[in-house]
Amino acid sequence: MRKLIILFLFLFSSLHANDWKTRTLYSSLDQSSISDAFAFYKLYPKSDYGKRALERAFFLINKHRVLPITLSSQLHLPKFHIQGMISLVNKMANDETPKLSERQIHQIELICDHLKNRKLKGHSITEIEQIDDLKLEELDLARALLLHEFKDSETRMHDIRQYEANIDLMALQVMARLHRNASNLEKIKAINHFIFHEMRFRFPPQSISNKEIDTFTFLPSVLDSRLGVCLGVSVLYLTIAQRIGLDLEIITPPGHIYLSYTDVDGEQHNIETTARGIHVPEEHYFGINTLELKHRNIRETIGLSFFNQASVLWERERHAEAVELYKKAEIYMADEPLVKLFMGLNQLFIGEEEAAKENLAYVKSHPMAHVIFQDTMSDDYLNGRATPEGLKAIFKQVDETRSSIFEKQKQIQTILKSSPKFREGWFHLAVTWLQLSRLKEAKGALEKYHALDPTNPTVEYYLSMINMERYDYEKAFDHLKRTYQLVGEHEHQKKILKGIRFGLNLINPKYTLPN
Repeated sequence: MRKLIILFLFLFSSLHANDWKTRTLYSSLDQSSISDAFAFYKLYPKSDYGKRALERAFFLINKHRVLPITLSSQLHLPKFHIQGMISLVNKMANDETPKLSERQIHQIELICDHLKNRKLKGHSITEIEQIDDLKLEELDLARALLLHEFKDSETRMHDIRQYEANIDLMALQVMARLHRNASNLEKIKAINHFIFHEMRFRFPPQSISNKEIDTFTFLPSVLDSRLGVCLGVSVLYLTIAQRIGLDLEIITPPGHIYLSYTDVDGEQHNIETTARGIHVPEEHYFGINTLELKHRNIRETIGLSFFNQASVLWERERHAEAVELYKKAEIYMADEPLVKLFMGLNQLFIGEEEAAKENLAYVKSHPMAHVIFQDTMSDDYLNGRATPEGLKAIFKQVDETRSSIFEKQKQIQTILKSSPKFREGWFHLAVTWLQLSRLKEAKGALEKYHALDPTNPTVEYYLSMINMERYDYEKAFDHLKRTYQLVGEHEHQKKILKGIRFGLNLINPKYTLPN
């Protein structure tokens, strides 16, 4: 709607600014929008309502300032480049981000110098090496990420400050909608409204997000396209939150990230950035093998950006480059077993066997605290039950075509002939059969896994579901009991298993398990 109002203003700009027209247009403006007020003034600078709009813009800018900014004292028209601010905030998704001059950037920095991140020591650093010297509470997430992003740019600091100016204006607009003593929940509501409704940031279409996850992860790309995967939009959200003084928790379920805030009453308010910031209950992020949800800090979030990029390069079989990125991630995610695991696997793929063994041995000796059943790939490789070729095969990507699934399946079947005790090989073979809706064959592969290792709750759960689907209720119940034994007393897993337990009990009351 705000875009339509701006367009409406420009359509009327060629007309005579009759008082009734300007009054009508002025009254239709969003009175808490800084860019709308500036746009109106830009069109009608000499009218009374144009001057009112300018006053309104500076009222909103000064809303949270101790020392107000005034045109007469610190900014002078026409030296104050209003158009730069308007075009930066109001550009359409995928439009080229307008290049700001040094003067424009300086002016934005001036009117935003009261933002909370200005107090962080990390906001003033200019070299990547300085990040390591900062305490956790001193980190400015945007500055740290942008230093890495533009490390090879000839205009590095100008590029960094331009994107920071963009985020600054976003934070300034969020604050314009808040009263001075706004609660944290009010701040969250304001950020949600701005990012997802005014600016319309969205999760990219599935058809391109899988192929271009790196594009939709990095902060500049997210700002330019207004499209982002969970990490990309969460990072943007955090950079705005740092500017308005909002501390959020960063939580990473397997393969995902979301933000959260716990209020004074202990109630958790989750922010699902792939669904316009809505609250999704914590239990929805748990899987059968999830013991707890891992909490991250700002430093680890920097590492997650490299981790995501490395995964993309791995998928493209650029393993040497992936290893280098996992090493960068490791700097910010010290002793993280998952980084060690993925780095070790990619080292195997490029023949760095000794380094790979060292990382995989670390994973084997340092169990992941957030899962019930630990990784088996490290153990199987170190004990001669898996080969580098076999490990590479199970990570082969498939698309929507059956031919790609058959191709991966054939590779895994060949590997299993020479490595019959490779547990993940049997599991991924079962997955390919499930993708083809071949339950009988999937069941056979999972039973091979079960014979090798009956302690994986995910395998036992799948076997229970498949046997129930095939009307073998005795086996379904046996595997369900086994799953309950493996997950123990964890309530989240019991909720996941509630459906199949209830279904079996309806079929026959003898299939009863304790609540």
